[in-house]
Amino acid sequence: QVQLVESGGGSVQAGGSLRLSCAASRSILVNNGMGWYRQAPGKQREAVARISTGINPLTIYADSAEGRFTISKDMTNNTVYLQMNSLKPEDTAVYYCSAGGPSGLWGQGTQVTVSS
Repeated sequence: QVQLVESGGGSVQAGGSLRLSCAASRSILVNNGMGWYRQAPGKQREAVARISTGINPLTIYADSAEGRFTISKDMTNNTVYLQMNSLKPEDTAVYYCSAGGPSGLWGQGTQVTVSS
């Protein structure tokens, strides 16, 4: 049973933008911090952005994402977003949505490719 469904990946040129979406059940979003992680070929999976539970959630970004990426949560359609602007070739990776941290739930991943 797939509980986190990512979409929105694709191929863009450097400087472009993409918005990733992670659809989940309301109960998952209410009860878990959510996060976006990525894994590039030959590298370990790393956290990109995380958002806490609550009415005024806290957000945390990797240094590489700070100022370019924005994580948000829309409880009206039970979706977590990752808006990615000013994309760089080094952002190329498979991006994963996670609920409840690394030991929690994971989506299937969506490929993001940024060409120079």
